[in-house]
Amino acid sequence: MVASSAYATCLKLAREHYENFPVASALLPAHMRPHVAAVYAFARRGDDLADEGDDPPATRLAKLDEWTGRLQAAARGMPIDDGTEAGSIFIALTETMDVCGLDRTLFMDLLSAFRQDVTVHRYETWDELFDYCRRSANPVGRLVLRIAGNRDERAATASDAVCTALQLTNFWQDLERDWRKGRLYVPLALVRESGAREEDLDRAHFSPDWRVALAGASLRTRALFDEGRSVADAVRGRLRWQLRATWLGGVRILDALERADFDVFAVRPSLGAADLLPIAWRALWWPRVDKRSA
Repeated sequence: MVASSAYATCLKLAREHYENFPVASALLPAHMRPHVAAVYAFARRGDDLADEGDDPPATRLAKLDEWTGRLQAAARGMPIDDGTEAGSIFIALTETMDVCGLDRTLFMDLLSAFRQDVTVHRYETWDELFDYCRRSANPVGRLVLRIAGNRDERAATASDAVCTALQLTNFWQDLERDWRKGRLYVPLALVRESGAREEDLDRAHFSPDWRVALAGASLRTRALFDEGRSVADAVRGRLRWQLRATWLGGVRILDALERADFDVFAVRPSLGAADLLPIAWRALWWPRVDKRSA
């Protein structure tokens, strides 16, 4: 009964937050939804500790230390049940880790990325950014596959590519929002190569040089989407539809950014009701979808 209530808290949290991909949606097999919601709730609230509010860095890191302590207790099968939302999340996560046999190091990878968000605000190279994505995004895809009972390393590798592409798409989509927080995820090597200047972002001026930089970033992101597309064919049943919709939604956001010349100061593309039918249609005709179009 306690676990049932805890999962309900996680499912409510998953359904209340906007993401570029469906979380614990009806597309997922029913037995997977509570477990995926528990993983999402852990990651969502951990990310919020690093990103939301006005706390100074030291306070954010202290809160993440507490979140880490809760995870370690859950991994030992002894979640801290204090009647809070966090308590419910870790009660659910404890059962999910046990029932699904989840690798605890994947959760620690997520936590390391959350901590990095507090202290690192620029990335010099693609390799540095990809290492961050390896810990901030890729663990979620691997956890979903393991919840589904899929242990195929080829599927996990394809999932990594898609998760990194989704994370990068979100970076380009949120460039203006991140900049206001003092963060820039476009690799500085690409910024310099394009001749773009950070001063233009201070003035909310999306210059031609920034368009060149984001066009290059978009090409790199599309290549990752293409590389990981096969993950949707590596699973069966309803999960296949979920992964198709996730892939198509991410590519659709990238398409919208390109159509807007990447000027996120003018418009921030997001998915809405009008996108559901095109995504559903392309998911249905998945074998005929051009990997570079959604």
